[in-house]
Amino acid sequence: LHQACSPFIQPARCYARPVRRKRKDIPSHLDDLPPTMLKKDYANVPIINSVDDVVRRLLSLEMASQKEKMKIKIQQLVEKVRRSPSDTGSFEVQVAALTAKIRTYEEHLQRHPKDKNNRRRMLMDMDQRKKLLAYLRRVRYDTFENTCKQLNIQYTLPPSYSRRVTKRWLVKKAFCQKVYQEVRKLKAEERLKKRKEWKARARAAKEAA
Repeated sequence: LHQACSPFIQPARCYARPVRRKRKDIPSHLDDLPPTMLKKDYANVPIINSVDDVVRRLLSLEMASQKEKMKIKIQQLVEKVRRSPSDTGSFEVQVAALTAKIRTYEEHLQRHPKDKNNRRRMLMDMDQRKKLLAYLRRVRYDTFENTCKQLNIQYTLPPSYSRRVTKRWLVKKAFCQKVYQEVRKLKAEERLKKRKEWKARARAAKEAA
C-alpha cells in the first residue's frame, strides 16, 4: 500500500519540479513553400503524374527534411538573380545561396542561442557575403542594387577607419618616419654608387671597342 503524502512534502515536490517554458513559434523563411510541392530530385520526373497519392505525398515537401526544403529555397532565390539559365557560379548566385544559409542559421540560433558552432558558421557566411556584395557594389552597381532588392538584403557601408591619437602613437610614428628616411638615404647612396660603376664599365667597354 502506498502511503499518503504529507501535506508538507507535496508543495515541496511541486516547487522542485522544473518549470517548462513554452517556446514561441518563430516564423521561418521556409513557410512560404507549399507542402504539396515536390522535392527537387523528383520535380522533373515524367512518371510522377501517374503515381499514387500516397507516393506523391511521400515525395512532396510535407514529408521532406530541412535539407530538402533548403534545396528548393536556394533554387528559388537563385532564379531571381541569375544572369542566364546556365549560370551556377556568378557572384549573384553565391550571394543568394549564402543568404538562404544565413537565414536558416538565424532561425536556429533564435531557438538555440548557446549553439556557438552554428553562430561561428553564420558569421563566416556573413563575412563572405559582405565581401561579394562589396565587390559587386564596386564593379557592377546596377547588379548589386538588383541583387539586394530581389533578396531583400539591407547593405550597410563599413565604418571608416579611425584611430585615437595618443602620445605613444605619435612618438612611434615619428620614429618610423625617421627610420624610413634614413633607409632611403642609404639606398640612394648605394644606387648612385652602382650607377657610377655601370657608367665607368660602359665607358671602358666603349674605349676598348
